[in-house]
Amino acid sequence: MPTDLVTMDKIVSLCKRRGFVFPSSEIYGGLGSSYDYGHYGVLLKNNVKNQWWKAMLQERDDVVALDSAIIQHPRTWEASGHLAGFTDPLVDCRTCKLRFRADHLEQSACGRKPSKHPGETPDCDLTESRDFNLMFETTVGPVKEEGSTVYLRPETAQGIFLNFKNYLQFSRKKPPFGIAQIGKSFRNEITTGNFIFRTREFEQMEMEFFVPPDEAGTWHQHWLAERMSWWTSLGLRPDHLRLRAHDADELSHYSSATSDVEYLFPIGWSELEGIANRGDFDLTQHAKFSGQKLEYVDTATGGRYIPHVIEPAAGVDRAMLAFLVDAYDEDQIEGEQRTVLRLHPILAPVKVAVLPLVRKDGQPELATDVYRELRDHVQAEYDEGGAIGRRYRRQDEIGTPWAVTIDHQSLEDRTVTLRDRDSLAQVRVAIGELVDVIRGRLGEPWRSPKLDT
Repeated sequence: MPTDLVTMDKIVSLCKRRGFVFPSSEIYGGLGSSYDYGHYGVLLKNNVKNQWWKAMLQERDDVVALDSAIIQHPRTWEASGHLAGFTDPLVDCRTCKLRFRADHLEQSACGRKPSKHPGETPDCDLTESRDFNLMFETTVGPVKEEGSTVYLRPETAQGIFLNFKNYLQFSRKKPPFGIAQIGKSFRNEITTGNFIFRTREFEQMEMEFFVPPDEAGTWHQHWLAERMSWWTSLGLRPDHLRLRAHDADELSHYSSATSDVEYLFPIGWSELEGIANRGDFDLTQHAKFSGQKLEYVDTATGGRYIPHVIEPAAGVDRAMLAFLVDAYDEDQIEGEQRTVLRLHPILAPVKVAVLPLVRKDGQPELATDVYRELRDHVQAEYDEGGAIGRRYRRQDEIGTPWAVTIDHQSLEDRTVTLRDRDSLAQVRVAIGELVDVIRGRLGEPWRSPKLDT
């Protein structure tokens, strides 16, 4: 495996410089591990989510969509076990006043001597470990003292289980079928960091797939293969991906089998997505706490059972970070270093940039007409500021796969130069054929050029 040039510092710098991600509340000094997504970050993030929805809904007949509430009835979290058991072990250092996860001390840096781990220096004075609940608590009602205590959801999955009965009734689905949703979750993590990899506010892409109990193992294997295929189909290099099964001591109490899709980040192998066999734990718990029957009844046979659940759960922010890391590249063009994001064209925030060679002689007017035609079909961008080489570099850094250049010849024969981001090849294309050419290229199979280096 070739050594990558990418570092987390380079990704953070590029994201701020080119408007993908900014530190949140920066004018007030920022808020730890809180980030705002800029224009290109929003476009890239939406493209990732759209591809997930496409794989779940458009390409299948057995999954339906949901958008559940962030604040749910507090009994939800009693039933799920989050209220009692969603904790991390916490220790404080009385010397540096920092807090650490007791089970991650070997991954943390001492507040006074960052080359050491907490507890490794004579000055360290760590407290005894204690449990710390990760849910954010708030109050419903105008007066805090008289209101009801509720929680910001720590995962999107529970909203799906609460709606299982509704979907049996209205969607005419029967197991095996899935309910999918994308939404924000919140966890008051003790230790955050590594840019957008671990934050307290994050977005999840989760699907709960309800199956007959005796088919759970088969469907778990099905979703392991499906989800690995999804990541590679969008350009992640297979030698930077792996599927790792959890050991017995890693499994959640409700899970009989869980595997993680892991990506080789600059920080090492880390989880992108978990695919778990959750059994019937969730529906059984919610039936017990709500008094409602959450089971499937086969009207043909009269048989009834509580379905088992297979859950593929991925993080949107982590996915975006993985795609950025995997796409980041540097090369030399005519002795000048170029930074380029070799994103899959489907994910690229902007598909095509339209650039007049000079800002005179009618070129900007023709370029504007071409841009307006293209933007009706794909995400396009118009740029006439600065030297043409500099404008190419700007587009390369945000991952734009193609650039259309309007020049003197364009005014004579209505053709343009179409430049490819990765190969740098340039061809002349008639303006009238440009939309079809771009659409055709978007539909072609694609593999990362980094696989050839």
